[in-house]
Amino acid sequence: MTTITPDRIRQIEARRDELSAMMTKADLPAEQFVQLSKDYAEIEPVAQAAGEVRRLRQEAASLAEMTRDADDEIRAIASEELLEIEAALPPAERALALSLLPRDAADERSAILEIRAGTGGDEAALFAGDLFRMYQRHAEDRGWRVELMSASAADMGGYKEVVASVTGAGVFARLKFESGVHRVQRVPVTESGGRIHTSAATVAVLPEAEEVDVQIDEKDLRIDVYRSSGPGGQSVNTTDSAVRITHLPSGLVVIQQDEKSQHKNKAKALRVLRSRLYDLEREKVDSARAGARRSMVGSGDRSERIRTYNYPQGRVTDHRINLTLHRLPEILEGHMDELIGALIAEDEAARLAALDG
Repeated sequence: MTTITPDRIRQIEARRDELSAMMTKADLPAEQFVQLSKDYAEIEPVAQAAGEVRRLRQEAASLAEMTRDADDEIRAIASEELLEIEAALPPAERALALSLLPRDAADERSAILEIRAGTGGDEAALFAGDLFRMYQRHAEDRGWRVELMSASAADMGGYKEVVASVTGAGVFARLKFESGVHRVQRVPVTESGGRIHTSAATVAVLPEAEEVDVQIDEKDLRIDVYRSSGPGGQSVNTTDSAVRITHLPSGLVVIQQDEKSQHKNKAKALRVLRSRLYDLEREKVDSARAGARRSMVGSGDRSERIRTYNYPQGRVTDHRINLTLHRLPEILEGHMDELIGALIAEDEAARLAALDG
């Protein structure tokens, strides 16, 4: 792990103190104060971590000196305390190194969650429904709000496709590793022979974009309106309220028909479109910046099979980090902290290793 030098620690603490002093100046313009406050909020936790490392290193140096004292009792006490400090120092240095890693600008954002049934027919649609409920319950546990944007229900239950917004602090940071192909192995309710079937669903988690992030030119859009239809093709509304928006430059298409109001459907469709365009732009930037380097949790390519849910054995396996948990029922109830925490830890380890390289 990269060693943070004493000079670097002094720079961090000096910058924190400089920002603090600047914020107390009289007649400071409001816009400048807001920017200084943001900068201070970002550096303060880093400065605290740096201060803790500095304190522990100073104590270690002082205690090491005392272990050479002529007095046996002083040497014994100093040696015991030095062991405690030496045990506390590596975690403190790791915490500081992590705080200095470049942050994903989208981590604190809300997210658009898209789940689509893949191979497996009715069973895949049922599994897509199970995944959506799992994320709903996880969101409830964390105090996030889930708003259904659009859903295409399957005849036997579950969803052919479901799109929702998940709103709250740090949603994208926790859910971004969920993008990919999720596979289920279980005996379908329609299977009389008791054979295990394998089905799949794809999950995409996009950071929710603001209007300032993505400027959409009206001339780049083709907007079609038509009458909403439900399962079996029957008409849901008697007015042309469904909206299909095609973004001509990218070819992206978003369909929204859940609301009875054409205006509301258009607004929701634009939210989804904006987030998809923002995600495309992020992928371009990330590819250019990262080149051929791949993180230990995979490239994020949504064609990758990332996780298997095996019902007969009651286990969930995440293939990116070779983690198997025999807690399938709890995970499907939304208790995903152990799984998500392991993915975040692996990503942090990979980024620290890249920093060393």
